[in-house]
Parts: sequence; structure tokens; C-alpha cells
Amino acid sequence: MRKMSLLGLVAALALGVAACDDAGDEAASPSPEQSTTAPAGPGSGQGGGQGGGQQPQMPEPDLEGVPATVAVVNGEEISREEFASTFQAQLQQAAMQAQMSGQQVDQEQIKQQTVESMVGTELLTQEADSRDYEVTQQDIDGALDEVMQSSGLGSRDELMSAMQQQGMDREEVMDQLETQVEIDKLVAEEGGDTSPSEQELRQLYEQMSAQGQAGGQGGQGGQQVPSFEEMRPQLEQQVRSQKEGQAMQTLVSELRQDADVTVNL
Repeated sequence: MRKMSLLGLVAALALGVAACDDAGDEAASPSPEQSTTAPAGPGSGQGGGQGGGQQPQMPEPDLEGVPATVAVVNGEEISREEFASTFQAQLQQAAMQAQMSGQQVDQEQIKQQTVESMVGTELLTQEADSRDYEVTQQDIDGALDEVMQSSGLGSRDELMSAMQQQGMDREEVMDQLETQVEIDKLVAEEGGDTSPSEQELRQLYEQMSAQGQAGGQGGQGGQQVPSFEEMRPQLEQQVRSQKEGQAMQTLVSELRQDADVTVNL
């Protein structure tokens, strides 16, 4: 059973790390400096600077009226349990962003976004399964390291421990990693070359410079944006991720046209 997508899991892990840091610092200092990393959407970044050092209050997920089967994708059910896990991670991420922007969290909107994301993930998973990609141990190790870095954890042991706290045993984690590798191979095959051009890199750098931010760390207090060459690896990763995301959305749209999808939410 797929309890949540890997991206949703990373978001939950990152927020869990931040929560643990908050608990450890609560008695020491009222000024939070932690950051969270979550690939599920923009705006993840510094969590402090507002509310006089108070930690953001996470809203209780409203699951009233959520059916036992949230959606059915080509006969594969997405259960309430699976949905609840992913929804909670997305809700927490949205609450962190709302804390910084001052906007209200719209749980109904997040529910719809979550179920659509899960439907898309299921479509990609089914298509990847049908192509029988070979997944090597090297592929798994690479995916594991990527999740570890994205979640802000320092070692694989810490990652596994954090995943267990989210309700996943080692076998489920490895299954999720293998699925993610297969989806990555599918997107790479269908999306073509996602290598960033020099022009794209410089355009992104100019945007960051104009906004006074260095990869999400903000330009507060007159902080200077690093040079183009210093930021090149980060710029390349961001442009590549954007292209992969666009290719993924295009592929999901194409798959959905021929799919049998029922959303009950």
C-alpha cells in the first residue's frame, strides 16, 4: 500500500525535523532560526522573523467528510489513510508559508490539490510499472541520498529513524524509493533533455538578484547575493527541477486523458 508519495514524505520529514529543533530550543531562546526544505511547493524557507519569536501554530487537519476511498485510478484505490498522511504534510507546509505571508490556510483548497497530486502520482506510477524499468542499487542509493539532503537530515540512519516515526518501515521506504526512481526514469524518457542553458541560468540569477535573495535565504539585513559562479550548481538544479516538473505535469495530463479516474472528494 502506498501510504504517501515520496515528495509528501520528504515534506513531512522536513517539518518533523523543524519541530524537533523547536522542541529542543523552546526553553533556550525565543528567536527561531530553523529552516525547512520541502519539494512539494515554493515558499519553504526561513521560519522565523515574525510573531516575536513564537513558533507557527499548526492547524488540525479537517478530515470530516473524507470518504474511505478518496479516488480510484484505473481500478487502484487511494484510501482515506493514504490521503490523510499526504494531506497533513501539505497542510503543515502551507501553514509554515502562511505564517510568513500572513495569509489564511484554505484546507479545502489544499485537499483538492492533494488529491489531484496523488492521482497524478498514481498515474505516473502505473505507467512506470508498465515499462518495466531496471532499478539498480546505485539508483536506490542516489534516491536515498537525495531524500536525506532534501529533508535536512545528516545520515541515512537518521533518515530511516525519521521515516519510521512517520509510520513507514524499511521495506516500505525502499519500495517508495524504487517507485520514485522508476518515475524519474519515465519523466526523463518522456521529458527529453532538461539540461539548463547558459541563458536560462543567467535569467534565473538575475531574478534572484533583483529579489535580493540567495536561493531562499532572503536578502534581509543587506545580505549580498553570491556571485553567479558560486550559485551555478544551485541554479542548474533549480532550472532542471523546473523542467522536470513541467515535463511531469504534461505527462500526467496526457495519461489522464485515457485513464479511468474517479475522485470522491
